Amino acid sequence: MALIKFKPTTPTRRHGSGSDFSEITASEPYKPLTIIKKGTGGRNSYGHITSYWRGSGHKRRIRIVDFKRAKHGVDAEVKTIEYDPNRTCRIALIEYADHEKSYILASEGLKVGHKVSSGPNSEVQTGNHLPLRNIPEGTPVHNIELEPGRGGKLVRTAGGLARIMSKEDEYAHLKLPSGEVRMIKLDSYATVGQCSNIEHENVVLGKAGRSRWLGKRPHVRGVAMNPVDHPLGGGEGKTSGGRHPVSAWGQKSKGLKTRKRNKTTSKYVVRDRRA
Repeated sequence: MALIKFKPTTPTRRHGSGSDFSEITASEPYKPLTIIKKGTGGRNSYGHITSYWRGSGHKRRIRIVDFKRAKHGVDAEVKTIEYDPNRTCRIALIEYADHEKSYILASEGLKVGHKVSSGPNSEVQTGNHLPLRNIPEGTPVHNIELEPGRGGKLVRTAGGLARIMSKEDEYAHLKLPSGEVRMIKLDSYATVGQCSNIEHENVVLGKAGRSRWLGKRPHVRGVAMNPVDHPLGGGEGKTSGGRHPVSAWGQKSKGLKTRKRNKTTSKYVVRDRRA
């Protein structure tokens, strides 16, 4: 994949860039593996906005991606590499020997015609899904299970990869993209390789309209509001709020720790990502 720069026909297009989609081999998804995605506009079942600055966006269908890949010992062939509007990395449509089809996350370098498999007896090669126990140290992996059999939860975004640092007792030490080193059970499965669409982080939207296509509405600053709408609003002329930064409901928004550490999961963190 490579990036294309747009011609500077307008000031907003001058710095914009996008993918050339050269690796995409199909323009339409495999319909039986898709469902309609209904938007919420950030509203809950009562119609109240609970997640702000969301709404509109392009119509899309959800691609049902198989994160478990529980069909062990059966080879599959990559039929297409496709764009998924619901995620940043590419997806691959694979067909098993018994003609069953499914979508998986496309690893970097995976091409149409390649053979992939899953299970403890699979080879350690790009696109194969096997237990951490059977993957050598230093190997890049993605789509990692937190608990065996629960499906991949970690490292699923474009260009994402984790590395197996070491193995100790029944756990593997994985260095995640955030810098955190975490213990994962050796019986948990992971996919060998790096997530595709590595250049995604370098894409520049260039104009507000492209954000709207993604369902992102304008984010209004608190100091630009009226006093009735936000604690930082109002004032004669332009003000910086006159108090420490807070949310619309008065909760401090810089530095206040709101996260409740789950002791059952934090014990698996060997090195914190902020270290």
